[in-house]
Amino acid sequence: MTHTTSATHSCQVGSASRRALLRAGLALALLAALPGARAADRPPVLIGLDAEFGHSTSTSAQAVRQGMEIAIDEINRAGGVLRGRKLELVVRDNRSIPAMAVDNLKELAAMPELVGVFGAKFSPVLVEWLKPAHELGLPIFATWSSADQITESAYQPGYSFRLSLKDEWAGPVFLRFAAQHHAARKVGLLLPNTAWGRSNKAAIAKASAASGVKVAAERWYNWGDSSLIEAYQDLAAAGAQAIILVANEVEGAILVKEVAALPAARRLPIISHWGVTGGRFAEMTGAALDQVDFSVIQTFSFIDATSPAARRVLAALKARYGVRDAASIISPVGIAHAYDLTHLLARAIDKAGSTDRARIRDALERLGPYDGLVRRYSRPFTPTRHDALGPEQIFMARYSADDRLMPIRWRRK
Repeated sequence: MTHTTSATHSCQVGSASRRALLRAGLALALLAALPGARAADRPPVLIGLDAEFGHSTSTSAQAVRQGMEIAIDEINRAGGVLRGRKLELVVRDNRSIPAMAVDNLKELAAMPELVGVFGAKFSPVLVEWLKPAHELGLPIFATWSSADQITESAYQPGYSFRLSLKDEWAGPVFLRFAAQHHAARKVGLLLPNTAWGRSNKAAIAKASAASGVKVAAERWYNWGDSSLIEAYQDLAAAGAQAIILVANEVEGAILVKEVAALPAARRLPIISHWGVTGGRFAEMTGAALDQVDFSVIQTFSFIDATSPAARRVLAALKARYGVRDAASIISPVGIAHAYDLTHLLARAIDKAGSTDRARIRDALERLGPYDGLVRRYSRPFTPTRHDALGPEQIFMARYSADDRLMPIRWRRK
């Protein structure tokens, strides 16, 4: 669900409107620089969000937006940033298309007082942002994308910061879960032919050498493929006892329905990356999901979360977006990650003492402790580490019969 507030620009801004916005922004910036300018007269500090709103089955963009809006509302109610300036969200739709996302990034970068741009689910978008973000000196923020290169690029100083899962951490968890929960000694990999798929292949190959779980075979698919059953059967024929699936909701739903149609004895367990949870996966699979042993990796759940931040955010989700309870939250990691990352960015703006992007980038590397929603961050980022989370956040979950994403009570050995 997309929610529009007074702290959110329209997603559709024409060329003339953009020019007017730039002129107004320059004038406001000059006003803000005058001695004694009142907080009410100072321009807002802008944060961009460019995400896959136009992707017909995605829910990840909406989740990230909700997390950001809740955090921005809290920050503004507490006095804003830079001694009284409000935060304001500027939203663009990239439809999950990297080329469109790069154009949106450049457009957002031209806005005065914009301090950074958040992305959402699709790793190829964030990977394509790395070069222009470095050239523009614009901080970019990964709230969901997990490809390792997002925070391990050759562009220095790095302008990409992530509060999300990393494929390097996911690989060992996939294999341990396969061995301990399914007694599998061989797995098959079903991967998209993208930067995300290649990142997972490398992570799992590295983890396999240390885990004792072998990769029986790998098969690749392209986004938009109408069937994955041949690739699945190839992996089963190669001796796979479980399938590690890297997919979003469309391809994930295709596979689940095809596997559910097989005789029960031929249905292998599917251990999935979390792209499926960023869309209408349970709705798209329907009853077929109950016929397949399907689990998915996660980093946060509102279920059983009792921290002050969790109670506060859940109350806001109920009041603002009509959420019934913790278990009915759609795409919970997108909400939680975006919420914490927005608060961390606000602290960096105050630490930098200005909206200068290079100073904010440096301040992000020097932030102190923060008690967030996902975890307590003793030092969220450093000059050599732009990932705020760690492998200790990871767990596995499955969809219940009523389509709720429930943590699996699995104790790692």
